[in-house]
Amino acid sequence: MTIEASVHAFPALAPSRRGRLFAVGEWMRTHQRALRVVQWIVVAVYAFMIVVPAFLPLPPEDAHWFNNLTVLAQWVFWGFWWPGVIASMFLLGRTWCGVFCPEGTLTEATSRIGLGRGVPRWMRWGGWPFVAFALTTIFGQLVSVYQYAAATLLVLGGSTLAAVAVGFVYGRGKRVWCRHLCPVNGVFAVLSRVAPVHYRVDSDAWKDNATHIRVHPVNCAPMVRIRRMTGPSECHMCARCSGLRGSVELAARAPNDEIVRMTPESARGWDAVLIVFGMIGIAIGAFEWSASSAFVTLRTSVADWVIDHGPAWLLRDDAPWWLLTNYPEAKDVFTWLDGALIVAWITVTASIVGVWVVAWLMVAGRALSPRVLPRAIALSYALVPLAGAGLLVGLSGLTATLAHAEGFHLAWLAPTRVLLLVAAAAWSAWLAYGQVRSGTTHARSWVALSAFGMGVVGILAAWMPFVFRVI
Repeated sequence: MTIEASVHAFPALAPSRRGRLFAVGEWMRTHQRALRVVQWIVVAVYAFMIVVPAFLPLPPEDAHWFNNLTVLAQWVFWGFWWPGVIASMFLLGRTWCGVFCPEGTLTEATSRIGLGRGVPRWMRWGGWPFVAFALTTIFGQLVSVYQYAAATLLVLGGSTLAAVAVGFVYGRGKRVWCRHLCPVNGVFAVLSRVAPVHYRVDSDAWKDNATHIRVHPVNCAPMVRIRRMTGPSECHMCARCSGLRGSVELAARAPNDEIVRMTPESARGWDAVLIVFGMIGIAIGAFEWSASSAFVTLRTSVADWVIDHGPAWLLRDDAPWWLLTNYPEAKDVFTWLDGALIVAWITVTASIVGVWVVAWLMVAGRALSPRVLPRAIALSYALVPLAGAGLLVGLSGLTATLAHAEGFHLAWLAPTRVLLLVAAAAWSAWLAYGQVRSGTTHARSWVALSAFGMGVVGILAAWMPFVFRVI
């Protein structure tokens, strides 16, 4: 019996336990070929949109999406694609990863014909999601990934080639790249913790059916231990396990429950680092530097000092385009000093914002438990809505810039950004309240919630220069 055929041998869930979404999961499971067609169509569109524009001349100033492929590609990737992917994590969990992601499709397909080696220990290090996100974000700013097609090919295409290479060497029909090294794997994992849908596993039904049913296992490409799966953070929502042993079904859930029930034992330190220093700190620095008058003032002051004292090479603009932005025809060239200041700005911003938030999380943790650090780490998950909303606000700057070039003036953008951030902050505060309201005194709970609120206020204040940016 093949793996695919074995899925159909699994007993159905009892009708009394079937949720309304069960039929959706079963349809996806029984239409895997159709989903694969969709996946390869996405791969084809993705490849065309990142490769072809990179070899075309830079678009003229009066170019539009309907008459210039490069501008259209910018709209596709940065105007709609990535904001839509981030938003989908809040609504559908990691369905993007399992059904649409071109890197996931390519790395799994390559893995089927590759060397099939085991995943090395170094690749399992828990810090890779943060490191990969940080390096990709900062490097993307240095080469102006949002503005130039060649830089888009370099960053996105380079990531895709790495995914294919990892798939060829490691695993057998698996998504090793997605599980361990993908630059946005960690971001998707934490955002999906508030998704209202997931594949629910009935451990009792699994145990009962395991005693009298022998079937081959489902090929879970992201290598999730299905029987022990309690949330959607690692699940790619591909539906291959729907109905498995009569115990797995696509189901609705309360989006707050997973974070409200978060315990110090289940919280991950690297997740907290990614949320606080990555999705909040680095994101603020990366999106704000180009819109900040303070950065311009800093650059002018440092450049004047370098002119007087050296070293003079810092003011040279001879870096290759694949290392620093270098497009003389567009009058957009970074000097080595520019590159150093961008890295410093993002790093210092992430450090200041991150330390501020961590300090208040530690105060909250101290009020709640003698185990201060583990409690603070668990509480950091309550910042997930605000972190995700910040990414959407940052990416909206790209959409707004493109819209402005098309002649649209979005007067409603700043108020909408404020509303989104405030709503996300309120959601985060509600999650924090859910965590702190039990297990301690009323007074300590309010101390902890007040400390958490101070961290949130700092995040909102840090976003304000970007929120009211004038394009």
